[in-house]
Amino acid sequence: MRSTIRVRLAEAHYGGGLVDGARILGLFGDVATELCIRADGDEGLLRAYENVEFLAPVYAGDFIEATGEIVRWGRTSLGMRFEARKVLAPLREPGLAETAAGPVDQLVCRATGTCVVPERLRRTPRPGEAIGRPGPCIITAAIVGAETTREQNPYLPLTPEELGEEAARCAAAGATVIHLHVRDEQGRASQDTERFRAAIRAIRARCDVIIQTSTGGAVGMSVEERCGPLRLSGADRPEMATLNVGTINFGDDIFVNRRPDTMDIARRIRAAGLHPEVEIYDLSHIEIAAELVRHELLQPPLHVQFVLGVRGALGASLRNLELLVQRLADLPGPVSWAVAGIGRHQLPMVEAGARLGGHVRVGLEDNIYLDKGVLAQGSAPLVARAAELVRACGRTVATIDQARALLTGAARA
Repeated sequence: MRSTIRVRLAEAHYGGGLVDGARILGLFGDVATELCIRADGDEGLLRAYENVEFLAPVYAGDFIEATGEIVRWGRTSLGMRFEARKVLAPLREPGLAETAAGPVDQLVCRATGTCVVPERLRRTPRPGEAIGRPGPCIITAAIVGAETTREQNPYLPLTPEELGEEAARCAAAGATVIHLHVRDEQGRASQDTERFRAAIRAIRARCDVIIQTSTGGAVGMSVEERCGPLRLSGADRPEMATLNVGTINFGDDIFVNRRPDTMDIARRIRAAGLHPEVEIYDLSHIEIAAELVRHELLQPPLHVQFVLGVRGALGASLRNLELLVQRLADLPGPVSWAVAGIGRHQLPMVEAGARLGGHVRVGLEDNIYLDKGVLAQGSAPLVARAAELVRACGRTVATIDQARALLTGAARA
C-alpha cells in the first residue's frame, strides 16, 4: 500500500530561504495518516520514527513529493517507509527571470517509522469502500516450465514422479498452487493430454494443491496443441488454467497470441469448467482482458498474473507493478492478482507483491537461483524463501482452503 502527496513549500524558516526540516516530517505524517485510513479506516497514531535522514537542502518555492508505503503489517502496528523528493524548483541562474523554474529529481529526505491503530478503532469497510488490510498471500510454485533445462539446473523435475515429489515439497514449504507444464522423454516441452494426466495423478497422490495447467505451452506451438490439458476430465481435471491474452517479444522469439486464438482458448477454458488465470505481460493486456469480459468470455471475479521481466515485455520494477495494480480498476468486479518476476527479479517481486497486497509466484520455470550464483535445489527452497519474505511483511501464507476460496470459489460452492 502506497500514498503520495505533492506540495509547494512557500515559507522559509532559516536564512538563505531554507525550509525547516520539520516541514518534511509533517508531510510524512500526512502520508502516514492516509495509509492508516486506507488500511484500517482510522487516522491512527504515528508512534515513532526509527530513522530520519536529511539528504539535501529544501528552499522556499521548491515542490516536494512525499511518498510513504506500508512495508510491514503488524497486529496493531503498520511499519512504514518514507521518501521525499524535490521535483520542481526555482532556477536561480544569471540571465533568467526571477520567476524561472524547472523540473528536478533530488532525494531530500528518507525515513522509517511505525504507526499504530488500536484494534478497537479498526473498522470494517462500508459497502463499496476500498479500505482494508491485505489477506493471506497465496504462493504459486512454477516447478518446471517450458524453457529451463537440466543443463541449467540439474534439480529440474521432468518425469511425473519427479513432478509429484517436487509439488509435495513445495506444498510443505507453503505453496498452495502448482503451475504445471510437462515434458516428453527427451525433456522437451509438451502439451500432451496424457502426460498432463500422469503428472496430475502423481501430484494428487502426494499432496492437496490447486493444479493450474498452462495453455501457453512453448513458443511455436499451435492453439490445438497448447490446449492439450483442457481435454482432461473427471478426477484428472485441473482446477485452473492460464490464459495468455497478448502477443509479445519473448527473448529472441515471438510468443504469438492472436486475438481470435485468445478468444478461442478462453471459450475452451470456460467449456472445461476451469478457472482462468489471466497472464499479463504488458499494460495493453489489461485492455484485452477487459474486452474478453465484455464478450462474456471471462467472468468476474477475475484473477490475473503479472509476469514481469521477460526480455521484450514489461520490465520487473516496483513502478511498473504499481501501475499495473492501479490499472486493474479498469476491469469489472473484484480482481485478485499475483506477480512473477523473471530471473534475478523473482524474489524482489515477491517482496513487492506481498507489500502491495497481492500474491506471488516462484519456481524453476522463471528463475534457477536461490542466491546470486547459488542454484536452487528445486522450487521448494524458492517457495520457502518466498514464505519468509511474505511473513517479514507481516502477512500470513495462505492455506489451501483460503487459496481455493479466493481462486476457485470452492468455499462458496
